[in-house]
This record gives sequence, structure tokens and C-alpha cells, in this order.
Amino acid sequence: MKKGLDTIVIALGGNAFQTKGDRGVAEDYWRNAYTVAELIARLIEENYGVVVTHGNGPQVGIIAEWMSLGLKEKNIPPMPLDVAGAMSQGWLGYMLQQALYNKLAEKKLLGSKVRGVLTIITQTLVDRNDPAFNDPTKYIGPWYSKEEAEKLSRELGWVFKPDPRGGYRRVVPSPDPIGQIEIDAIKMLVEQGFIVIADGGGGIPVYRDENGLLHGLEGVIDKDLGAERMASALKADILLILTDIEKAFLNYGTPNAKPLDVVKVSEALKYYREGHFKPGSMGPKILAGMRFVQNGGKMAVIAHLKQAYEALKGNAGTRIIPD
Repeated sequence: MKKGLDTIVIALGGNAFQTKGDRGVAEDYWRNAYTVAELIARLIEENYGVVVTHGNGPQVGIIAEWMSLGLKEKNIPPMPLDVAGAMSQGWLGYMLQQALYNKLAEKKLLGSKVRGVLTIITQTLVDRNDPAFNDPTKYIGPWYSKEEAEKLSRELGWVFKPDPRGGYRRVVPSPDPIGQIEIDAIKMLVEQGFIVIADGGGGIPVYRDENGLLHGLEGVIDKDLGAERMASALKADILLILTDIEKAFLNYGTPNAKPLDVVKVSEALKYYREGHFKPGSMGPKILAGMRFVQNGGKMAVIAHLKQAYEALKGNAGTRIIPD
């Protein structure tokens, strides 16, 4: 990483591209991509180093739904989830890459502070025997009513669970990431002054066979846990996890909910073990933040996308810091 600069790995939720209430048309995606690009350009102006990753939960689910419709109506064979994950990396990476390029060009930062912007299709190593393959928890796709979810479950065999933010969504296996296959290339490009968009959707889950060869697996890696592995490998200073929730809470969703502003790793671990943070929602974000700080990061920040800059400066969101 560049010397003398705080390096931030920004982990965007898949919902940052398609927020609840959006129709999901291209214009929504472009608008949201430019919101992110404005934030990143501001950080570049302030001499931060930036690496970007993003979720793909809504998008990989939409791709899977497109493919299921293609099978039913046109007998077009669907692709497995690892291929759908790769498709989502190209989709979202392209939009964010172009928005970032244009915003940096407008501000005359290309060439002076940034050499360019590029997206890397990233594979993430997992254990093929991870117990997550027997217990799907990762939300993907759009929100459905209970009746719609039950109908799709009968027709397609998909598993649905209530989303803590409302409605029902499909859930799929979410194995714990070990590390990114392309990490050396990411590191080299960042050191040479590029903004890299990598590990989209937590990366495409792959495993190594007994001969060291890679193979894809059906599942979706949590992007926050993937972001932590990448941020720790890059020796980044800050992990900024952006979502559609303002901060973490104790007793979330109850009358005695308590917001967390600054929490030490040991305190976060205690709350995590007590079950305050739900799997598939805030749980992986807290776990990623704890791992990052335990692995030497200065701090992890969890915040709403629209409050990202304020959270980075300590005026919003939840901060996880060393003991």
C-alpha cells in the first residue's frame, strides 16, 4: 500500500445499488453508483487510498430468477450460483467503474492522484466441507410477500426466510472465506496507484482439489467477511462497511434497543456471543469488523451509505476499535 496514506477498504452493500423502494431499473443503479463515486472522489481529494468491494445479494438473486424464467419459458439451461456471482461482479463493477472514472475526471483527479479505475473478477477460496452448505443463511434477490415466497418455494425448491428488514427473501449457503485467489494482483495494482474494485459479492466461492486446481461451488459469500479478508491481506487501515442501516444496535427491533457508537473488540465479541446481531444481517458485519481489528486494522466502521463520510470522521455509524 502507499506509504503515508490511510488506506480504506470500502465494502458497499448490494442494497447500496438497489435500495428498498427502487424499481431496480438501470437509472436507479446509475444514480446510486454516482452517489458512491462522489464519496470516493472526496476521499481521494483528502489523500486516502481506496479499495472498493460490494455486495451482490439482490443482484445475484435477480440473475438466478432471470435464469429460472428462461428455463420455464424458453428451456434455456440456468447457470449455477458461482457463475451468477461472476455475472454480478461484471454488472456492478462496470457501473461503479464508469461512475468513478467520470467523477474523478470531472474533479481532475485522474493522472494526478489516481492512475485509473478497474474491476477484477475475483475468486475466493473456501472449504468445500464448510457446514454453511447444510444451513443456508445468506439473503439474495428481491423481497417477497409470504404468499409469493411460498409459491416460489413450491415451484423452484428455493429456501426463504423472513428478512429482519421486512418481507421474505431467498437464502443460500454462505461459506466462510479463507482468502482471495487474486490478492497479489489486487495489491500490485493498488500500490501502483489504481482504484481497484474487487471481491464483489465476497468473491466467487471456489475450492482447491487434491491437485491444487480450482472449482466453483454453489453459494454466495458474505461480502463483509470477504472484505475483511481482503482488507487484512492488504494491511489496510480502515474497513468501512456501508449498508442501509445507520448503525449497530443491542436488542435491535425491541423497545429497549440501544445504539452502539464506539465499541471495543472485546465488548463487540461479548455482545456477538450474546446473540445481539442476527446472522445474514448485522452479524457478519460485526464479525468482519472484529476480525479486521484483531488482525491489526485501526478501526472498522459500520454506517449507512448516505452517512459514510460523517461516520468516517466519527460523527455517525458504529466504530469497532482495538482494546
